[in-house]
Amino acid sequence: MIECFPPIIDEASQILIIGTMPSVKSLAATEYYAHPRNAFWKIIATLFNNGVDFFDFAEKKACILKNHLALWDNLRFCERNGSLDSNIKNMIPNDFESLLKKHSNIRRLIFNGQKSYQFFKRFHSELLEKYQYFVLPSTSPANAALSFDKKLSLWQKALKL
Repeated sequence: MIECFPPIIDEASQILIIGTMPSVKSLAATEYYAHPRNAFWKIIATLFNNGVDFFDFAEKKACILKNHLALWDNLRFCERNGSLDSNIKNMIPNDFESLLKKHSNIRRLIFNGQKSYQFFKRFHSELLEKYQYFVLPSTSPANAALSFDKKLSLWQKALKL
């Protein structure tokens, strides 16, 4: 079984970005979205850091919180060969009900890819009625169907406070 990371969130967070489960590279680095070809941090840097790459993970976390964002993954534990979401089995979901109750400033949910949305809907469908949400194209390097610029445009619209 592999385990996800704790959420990056504080009392000022208003938008929760939800992934599925950290990749093999992310787990090894103990950082969200650590694969060098994952577009997530490039999107965040473009939108919230004047396009400047982050120095380290501490800077990334600080930028997330400074901009009233939060990060967490759908699954607390699962089994998975490699990093593909399609290989996930024996999943145990995270407790979003408690997290969202504790962090009542969250107003919007952003799903990083269809699979993230599907997992959330499977385990927490009742919560979808309470929040505005967007299902965005995955930032994973496995999702090469859209250009970076197209992903950036869609993410920008969803992340506006």
